[in-house]
Amino acid sequence: MVEAQAPVVVVGGGLAGCEAAWQIARCGLDVRLYEMKPRYFSPAHKNADLAELVCSNSLRGASLANAVGCLKEELRHCGALLMEAAQLTQVEAGGSLAVDRERFSACITARIEQNPHIEVVRERLDALPESGTVILATGPLSAEPLLGAIRTLAGTEDLYFYDAIAPIVEASSLDFSKVWWASRYDKGGADYLNCPLSEEEYRRFVEELCHAESVPYHAFEQARHFEGCMPVEVLAARGPMTLAFGPLKPVGLRDPHTGRQPFAVVQLRKENRAGTLFNLVGFQTRLTYPEQRRVFRMIPGLENAVFARLGSMHRNTFVNAPRCLRKDQRFVSDGRIYCAGQLSGVEGYVESAASGFLAGLAVACAQKGIAYAPPPATTALGALLAHLTESDPQNFQPSNVNYGLFAPLEAPRPRGRSNQRLAMAERALRDVALWWSSFEENWRSPV
Repeated sequence: MVEAQAPVVVVGGGLAGCEAAWQIARCGLDVRLYEMKPRYFSPAHKNADLAELVCSNSLRGASLANAVGCLKEELRHCGALLMEAAQLTQVEAGGSLAVDRERFSACITARIEQNPHIEVVRERLDALPESGTVILATGPLSAEPLLGAIRTLAGTEDLYFYDAIAPIVEASSLDFSKVWWASRYDKGGADYLNCPLSEEEYRRFVEELCHAESVPYHAFEQARHFEGCMPVEVLAARGPMTLAFGPLKPVGLRDPHTGRQPFAVVQLRKENRAGTLFNLVGFQTRLTYPEQRRVFRMIPGLENAVFARLGSMHRNTFVNAPRCLRKDQRFVSDGRIYCAGQLSGVEGYVESAASGFLAGLAVACAQKGIAYAPPPATTALGALLAHLTESDPQNFQPSNVNYGLFAPLEAPRPRGRSNQRLAMAERALRDVALWWSSFEENWRSPV
């Protein structure tokens, strides 16, 4: 009699854990998914559902001119749960893909809990199972005492950075006589609310932002920020025009009240499908709550803003992937343990799901006794994986996907940056289709 195969244990019910569990289950294998909510919550989580979106409701750019747009297309082609849920819960966001975050998490929770191959265990796992295959997808706020086991696996105790959360305001509290709907260059539709600032308003705002009180760091913490999610006050402190050339750049926007381009613009993005909540784009912050209310109400149109959520900042933990992980995302120190999501050193919702997607495929291959073939470096999936496993371990930092991670184009290359990016995207989608077909044809068992 053949002994039944033990379920694969996935620790963490975020985007990476859910995507990994989903892919393993699609191959006809059993999964036990551990999620500590609702009994325990991290400092950043509030919703008991799986796959909770914390920092923003945006999955970022949808165009193939952006590497994340290419990554989403690859995941869509491969049947990722992330993309299925995003399509069902999408809200308007110009050239970006944004979702109603509560409906998105509820959608994924339902799909996971209804899958006959997935058992969801609502417990905090405080120690690694002593046997069997495990995927660690505990995210950037991995809880003690399991964090101690992760430190042992990684062989280090000081790999971390900080991530910041932007405030959310109620639409009914905005002054619509001052703001207007538009996307930069009218790209994707008029999906953002724009708050214009004159030069005097901008400079006064930056001055107050730079002198506002922030939440202090603990004595044992270092202020190491991820560059792609920098607190707005840290950006402002770099120079008086940093914000005007960054998240507040006014290019491609014309104020219909004046017929002119403002000196600076703060953009608000829909937080839910109903349009009752708006996210302050690029306004991740560590300011104290009273200072957030005072300073952000200096923005034209937000003078009486009601904040449904104020910004905050939390410690993110990740492993030094090039030193700790093999190409299939297994730990070098323990080959039965895999790592996925932000814990592995990717940054962003889509990248986290992609990491879980690849970890799930690698585990399924191992369970079925089939050699795992990573996606080629010409694809977004492969480029992201290469960043984790082939970067210089002395200088490794988490990263979003970007075209700089892709294998270079062969000569002759198209002229112009945008044409080169589109050529890389076309090559990526062609190559990912060939790579994915080998899984579907050779061993994937439909569920």
